[in-house]
Amino acid sequence: MTLETSNQKLTRRDWLKATAVSAVSSVAAPMIVPASALGLEDKLPPSERITIGMIGVGRQARAYNLPWFLKSKQTQVVAISEVDSWRMRNAIDAVNEHYGPVNGKWVAAYKDFRDLIANDTIDAVMISTPDHWHVPMAVAAVRAGKDVCCEKPITKCIAEGRLLVNEVAKHKRIFRVDSEARFKPSFCKTAEVVRNGRIGKLTAIEVGVPFDDVRCGQPETMPVPRELDFEMWLGPAPMAPYTVNRVHPHKAYSRGGWMRIRDYDDGM
Repeated sequence: MTLETSNQKLTRRDWLKATAVSAVSSVAAPMIVPASALGLEDKLPPSERITIGMIGVGRQARAYNLPWFLKSKQTQVVAISEVDSWRMRNAIDAVNEHYGPVNGKWVAAYKDFRDLIANDTIDAVMISTPDHWHVPMAVAAVRAGKDVCCEKPITKCIAEGRLLVNEVAKHKRIFRVDSEARFKPSFCKTAEVVRNGRIGKLTAIEVGVPFDDVRCGQPETMPVPRELDFEMWLGPAPMAPYTVNRVHPHKAYSRGGWMRIRDYDDGM
């Protein structure tokens, strides 16, 4: 909200600061007001923060994405969607322990990401799922009016990329790819060394991805763990029998075998 005056714009945050100071100075009795509730000391109140829905809370989300959103003074994680109930429970506990109840509410939980996207109180989503789900989820989110932060790689093919670009432009949403490697000192140093010719003249760069690792997706079929909705995990990928190496380790956060299967990822 922005209030127009004769010579300046007054934002909702400025208005809250001004009225808070006025209220405190005008009363005779001492008044104790938490700074975070008023937006003072650079701590935005919950009503001023960007509300985030986390879609997928596996290894990458728990190690990087969720902790950074929790530490941010500008964001508030308000919802989680995850097809593995063990991972869901751990993420819920982490968020609730960090914030406590906000306006009497704990973090919302959804097994189906579509229910999270349908929540009108959510401003943006963080997609940290296996790669084959990235574009379907991102497109659904921007069509619902959400901004999107998505894990790398964004897409599995050029056609998916064009679809996503067009949808983001059509619905005028903000989209960013989450690639912490762009800001790690070791990567930045490497780029600086190459760009300044310290390895000599760079003439070519060769890149590639590996083929399927049949050891990951082809072992004997196993019973699906109780905590996993395997059909929802597969989603738009071809139907396949469950094996732990096709998905991710049982009740753990180490790398999943899906990262070595082309139906879900383009390789390590």
